Amino acid sequence: MNEVILLGYAAAALTSLSFLPQAWLVIRTGRTDGISLLMYSLFTVGVAFWLIYGITSNAAPIIAANAVTLTLALIILSLTAKNRLALRQKSKP
Repeated sequence: MNEVILLGYAAAALTSLSFLPQAWLVIRTGRTDGISLLMYSLFTVGVAFWLIYGITSNAAPIIAANAVTLTLALIILSLTAKNRLALRQKSKP
């Protein structure tokens, strides 16, 4: 494996692992009040596009990084959306 591929895997690992603390906090506490639903929506779509790009380009580091990041981002996004919906339902008369 050449150095460029190894660099890609290192970058993939670091960027994907950076989402673990946020995902763990959201899963553990259920608190999402400080998370922007719009930002995570746009981010998640962007990550999905990167994953598609990686698959069509046959770029294993991009596939690996974005598959993990997409999973974590979807968890955070879905819990944030669920909490916002619950808050709206609660505030209706």
